[in-house]
Amino acid sequence: MFGPIFSQVAMSSTRRLQFFLARAIYGAMLLLLACTSWMVIAGVQDINTVGDMARFGSAVFQILVPIQLAMMLFFSAVQAVSAVSQEKDKKTLDLLLLTRMTNYELVVGKLFGSMLSVFSMLVAGLPVFFFLTWLGGISLGQVLTVFVLTLFCSLVAGSLGTLFGYWREKTFQGLSLTTMTLVAWLGLGEIVASGSFDPLLKQIGVHFSGSVLAIWVSPIRSTAIAVDIYQQRSLLTLGSPLNIHLLVMVLVSAWITAFTIWRVRVWNPAKQARPIEKEVSANSDSQKGAEEAREGHIDSSLRKTGTKEPTKSKTVWDNPVLWREICTWAYGRKIIAIRATYLLFFCAVLYAIYGQIRVDEVTTLGQSTFSATIPPLTKLLVPFFLLSFVLVNALAVSSITNERDNHCLDLLLATDLSPKEFLFGKMGGVCWVTKEMLVLPMLLIFYLWFEGQINTENLGFLTLGTIVLNLFGIVLGIHCGIHYANSRSAMLISLSLMFFLFLGISTCIYMLVSFHASFQSQLTPFLAFILGGGVGIYIALGGRSPSAALSIASLLLPFATFYAITSFLIGHNLPVFLIVSTAYGFASIAMLIPAMSEYNFAMHKE
Repeated sequence: MFGPIFSQVAMSSTRRLQFFLARAIYGAMLLLLACTSWMVIAGVQDINTVGDMARFGSAVFQILVPIQLAMMLFFSAVQAVSAVSQEKDKKTLDLLLLTRMTNYELVVGKLFGSMLSVFSMLVAGLPVFFFLTWLGGISLGQVLTVFVLTLFCSLVAGSLGTLFGYWREKTFQGLSLTTMTLVAWLGLGEIVASGSFDPLLKQIGVHFSGSVLAIWVSPIRSTAIAVDIYQQRSLLTLGSPLNIHLLVMVLVSAWITAFTIWRVRVWNPAKQARPIEKEVSANSDSQKGAEEAREGHIDSSLRKTGTKEPTKSKTVWDNPVLWREICTWAYGRKIIAIRATYLLFFCAVLYAIYGQIRVDEVTTLGQSTFSATIPPLTKLLVPFFLLSFVLVNALAVSSITNERDNHCLDLLLATDLSPKEFLFGKMGGVCWVTKEMLVLPMLLIFYLWFEGQINTENLGFLTLGTIVLNLFGIVLGIHCGIHYANSRSAMLISLSLMFFLFLGISTCIYMLVSFHASFQSQLTPFLAFILGGGVGIYIALGGRSPSAALSIASLLLPFATFYAITSFLIGHNLPVFLIVSTAYGFASIAMLIPAMSEYNFAMHKE
């Protein structure tokens, strides 16, 4: 039905251990979160009635559904864009274009093939949610509704990843545009839900409020309705806004996929592969054209010093890797479009912060109590900062995987280029290419200080902490690129670690806030959960190159992040800075030192 590409992926991926591990780990993680929540609530209060059990089931359901939605959107987009980009990096997409496969088979086969593991993970979590219905508080129709919504929203995310994967030449370009489009999609839904566009909607004659329109277009709002409204029958009834949401998701996914099918052979092969064809068609005598090309080469000019001036060559720095990263378009010229899009995000966040500061009820950063909600300014800053960290990390990974896929790493072993020159050259190049992602978040911090929302002490904490986290993201990306020969695996491992450290730990904090009780009674089950996360980080970071430093760093990071977030919620800013700087700085050094010692990536094969 979907062509030979999907058939090949379906047969090969289901024979790999990773396919079974992914869905087993996902299902176990959901069950562990439910059990951890039970330990929390059972440790602080007695559950004697059916109503107590039902309230617990509803609370756990409200915690697990946003986690599942975030994970499915993330993995759908990353899997789709990396599946296509891997074909481009290995120069196998050109071979696929030479076959008899139609555009439909190329696009749809890649789309559903890349999302096969995502669909299997989604189905693997279904028994855990069915188990929650036995506790009460939620209906079977709610569970099925949430899964249908998540499935179609994930399909839209995968369609976006496939579109940008086929459109852009470089992995970083496709991944960054996909990430920013997802953030814009979710952010636009929240802006519409806030009622900012209600006056405009009335002027153009739309009789629906922004909250209703947000349900139609936003995955966050649609799943929130499915979670909050309890019915004994399915929520997907005639006239429900969730039906309109599903219809919108189907139409958007179909339009994106159809547009990709129409343009796939226009975008590919890349433009750099076409000048040879133009030159041959322009010259009737191909031999004469080849001779003219050789005459213009620098070696030919040097041999004919008496008849022709030698062509002036470019001056390469002492570190040729750094020179190439800075002075050439190593990641494509379309990086300018990514910078412009990121600048638009910065302007939107700056405008939102400016408007929030003018609101009388604005809460100063870091002044909330533990049981209070997250301050409004923090809700605006955290997604933007997380987007910056993800983009920096993605470029760091692709800076290594692109060299491997182009078979350039093997050539480096034959040169006198030292590992330190290569490593610091790549790090400097990543910093230069993503300079907007590094500088603009700090400008937001200085703007908050200028407006009096943070004091000078917190200004220093935020600035230095941001630098440490950016350094960690760069080193983590290079570390995963070195130790994983498969570019797709390296990208998924690196971004998944960033995803867990920020979203996973934040989920633990959300559970602590949701179950209002003493912190001491809840600490033990969460420490057990975080310890399991530390073991997973060690397997990802040190499984192929074990060391004592990586073991300490892997176990330290989840605990440090957990402690930092809790310290922030109770208003202790100095411990946040010290813990984050120490933990993430030590983890960066633990990954950096082995990479400087030797070309250890040469020993890792697929």
